Amino acid sequence: MTMTTETSRIALIGAGAMGGAIGTRLLETGNHLTVFDLDKEKVAALTGRGAHAASTAADAASASDVVILSLNSPKIIRIAVFGENGVAAGAKPGALIIDMSSIDPEATKELAADSAAKGLRWVDSPLSGGAPKALIGQLTLMAGGSETDVADAHRVLRHVASNFTHMGPSGAGQTTKLINQVLCGLNFLAVAEATQLALDAGVDAAKIPQALKGGRADSAILQEYMPRFVEKDYRRTGRIDNMVKELNGAQDLARRTNTAMPLTAVCAEVHRMLTAAGLGGEDQAALMEFFSGAKRQFPQ
Repeated sequence: MTMTTETSRIALIGAGAMGGAIGTRLLETGNHLTVFDLDKEKVAALTGRGAHAASTAADAASASDVVILSLNSPKIIRIAVFGENGVAAGAKPGALIIDMSSIDPEATKELAADSAAKGLRWVDSPLSGGAPKALIGQLTLMAGGSETDVADAHRVLRHVASNFTHMGPSGAGQTTKLINQVLCGLNFLAVAEATQLALDAGVDAAKIPQALKGGRADSAILQEYMPRFVEKDYRRTGRIDNMVKELNGAQDLARRTNTAMPLTAVCAEVHRMLTAAGLGGEDQAALMEFFSGAKRQFPQ
C-alpha cells in the first residue's frame, strides 16, 4: 500500500516525555491521533488536547493508517507490535510503522523483517532535538527503510521535523542516531568540564557562550547547556541513563566494526558512574555533579 496523499490518521504507541511532545505537535497540526500507553495519565494528557484513547495497541492501529512508536527498548517494541493485542493484530494490510525510538540497528533490521512477513512496512526514524524541538516542529530525523516507505513517512513526520534525511535501508537511521549520540555525549561532557574549569579559574562562565558564539568551539549544546551548568538548572528534558543506553549501543556497534572509540569509552564510563550514583533519571545538566561534587538539589 503506497500513500499518494498525506496521511492524517495516526496511532501513537508510547506517550512518555518524547511521545507526548510528538503527539501534541501532531494534534496541533491537524492530525487525527489515537494514542495507547500503559500509563493512563500520559494518555489523558493527549486526550485533553483532542486525541482519542485506545484500550490496546491493536485498537489504536486499527483506527489508523500510520503507527508511530516512541518506546524504550527492542523488547518493549516487540511486545507492543507482535505481542497479544499488539499493533500487528490490528493494523491494516500495508500499514506503515514508524519507529521513532532509539534502539540497536540489528534489532531494527529484525523488527523490519518480521513486520514485512506480516504485510506491514517499517521505517526507523530516530530523532535529535528532544521534546522542545518536537513541540515546535523542528526535530532532526534520520530515517532507514525503502525509498517509498521513507517518503510516505516523511509526509507524516514533516509536521514534527525541519530536517529529515533518508540514510539508507532498515537500520541506517538507528546507526546514524548512535553517531549523533556519540557527538552529543562527548559535547555534553566537554562543556561540563570546561564550565567547571571556568568556575575554578574565576572566569564568569555565564559569559562564555556569547564570547565563543560563531567560533569553532560554538555548538547548540554550548549555547543551551553552559548556562544551565553554571546555574545548576537540572530541570529534566532528557535522562543520563538514556545516554548510557545509546553510548552502549555505539560501543556495541564499534565492537562489530572493530572501530577504536577511546573518547566514547571515557564518556560512557562517566555516565555509568553517575547512573550508579543514583543520577540516571536526571538531565544531562547533572553532569556537573561529576566535576563539582556539590550537594544535589533536584526537582521532585
